[in-house]
Amino acid sequence: MTATTLDPKTALVVVDIQQGTGYLPIAPHSVDDVVTRSAELAAAFRAKGLPVVFVHVTGNAPGRIEGNPRRGNPPAGWSDLAPGLGVEESDIIVTKQVWGSFFGTDLDLQLRRRGVTQVVLTGVATSLGVESTARAAHEHGYNVTVVTDAVTDIDEDAHRNSIEKIFPKLAEIDTTDAIVKLLG
Repeated sequence: MTATTLDPKTALVVVDIQQGTGYLPIAPHSVDDVVTRSAELAAAFRAKGLPVVFVHVTGNAPGRIEGNPRRGNPPAGWSDLAPGLGVEESDIIVTKQVWGSFFGTDLDLQLRRRGVTQVVLTGVATSLGVESTARAAHEHGYNVTVVTDAVTDIDEDAHRNSIEKIFPKLAEIDTTDAIVKLLG
């Protein structure tokens, strides 16, 4: 479903576009493209006086997993937000330890105190941090929009599954250009 409207109190939430994601094999969109589109959206949201939130992950959830867990300490600066995002002093910064941006953070509080009823999501990785955040936003009662050309993944099949199968059940999806047009 394409985006039909943006609520008067909509926030942009940029998920995990940080120095460490620039080193990952990413598809279908490059990290540079996702950074550029997220920065464009951030500027458009700020121009309308709407909140811009940057979320970055600095750790891992505890527990055993089958997959290949990160071992050792990540390189210095790994969790720093990508410089091309153009983060401004007025932006909200959220630090998380798990995939989703709501659990264990003050994101919901930050949004509710500003009267936000809708979130527009960009970020890396589509099937991990972005999808987890979209699911939680939906469960918290927010209208959710995912910007399809401003999300990307370490697994292109997982990205496609999120875009085609998961997001249509809990969000509207559309492109950067369409969202900028809806902002007016």
